[in-house]
Amino acid sequence: MKIVIPGGTGQIGRILARAFARDGHEIVALSRRPEPVESCRVVVWDARSDGDWAREIDGADVVVNLAGRSVDCRYTPANRRAIVDSRVESTAALARAIRRAARPPRVWLQSSTATIYAHRFDAPNDETTGIIGGDEPGVPETWRFSIDVARRWEAAIAAAGPLPATRVVLLRSAMVMSPDRGGVFDVLLGLVRRGLGGSAGSGRQYVSWIHEADFVRALGRLIADEAFSGPVNLAAPGPLPNADFMRALREAWGIRIGLPAAEWMLALGAIALRTETELILKSRRVVPGRLLAGGFRFEHPEWPGAARELCGRWRAARSPTQPCPR
Repeated sequence: MKIVIPGGTGQIGRILARAFARDGHEIVALSRRPEPVESCRVVVWDARSDGDWAREIDGADVVVNLAGRSVDCRYTPANRRAIVDSRVESTAALARAIRRAARPPRVWLQSSTATIYAHRFDAPNDETTGIIGGDEPGVPETWRFSIDVARRWEAAIAAAGPLPATRVVLLRSAMVMSPDRGGVFDVLLGLVRRGLGGSAGSGRQYVSWIHEADFVRALGRLIADEAFSGPVNLAAPGPLPNADFMRALREAWGIRIGLPAAEWMLALGAIALRTETELILKSRRVVPGRLLAGGFRFEHPEWPGAARELCGRWRAARSPTQPCPR
């Protein structure tokens, strides 16, 4: 197949490009910067305007839209505008290109986020019974902004109108765990390695995640199976509280103790790192209802086993002679 990945030069795009190229597919990444990416061809676009890049859409089999400014930043007015506009405008531009294509792609996998669900502890959120967030009492305003971004991102698809020849799937994805440098697993493991990998805040907030291998396999299933359209949760079936999540990561690395961080400490750290505590403290209890109902089997359904596998690969990539503790 020919697979076009807008935003394909980021970490998740590179994961997909590597995996899809191994299967023999032609991969084209659309990027604002003409930087080389392993396993794919890069075409420049501004993620907003119509242009020559649209030729890549015409005749493609699949589009996987990952475009959007990172939310790992302070939510200043300028950053808020960039976060929203980069998602809404790129989605609208892709919809126009697909509508005008003589041979439109048969599948459009459109990024969304598991952050769209409410901050809650009482029950997991699946696609059918999950509660969309934004109306919870007592949550910080910055958390409401993240949910608003997710809602507007998905609304941009609805605003595009029907695309009769193209099936659209909304990827409500949890954190994708891989040993790549700079990824979320690398950051969390860095805390553990420095003795700082204790619970964050109360430690009660749920962490939803998905192993990169299952993320790639799930996207393959969504591409192949015409039964899937609309929202699909991409998360392992075993979300767990932050305290248990970090304990399992420490055990996988071979460290028994990690210093916890109170909320005030996280707030100060977030200012220093120019990010937001919402990324750590919001409870994301998300489960893959539709994937499980469709018979999808996860290779890494539970975090302790996934953490051991990821630790082993992290060590092998950086210290080939040093085995991961068991």
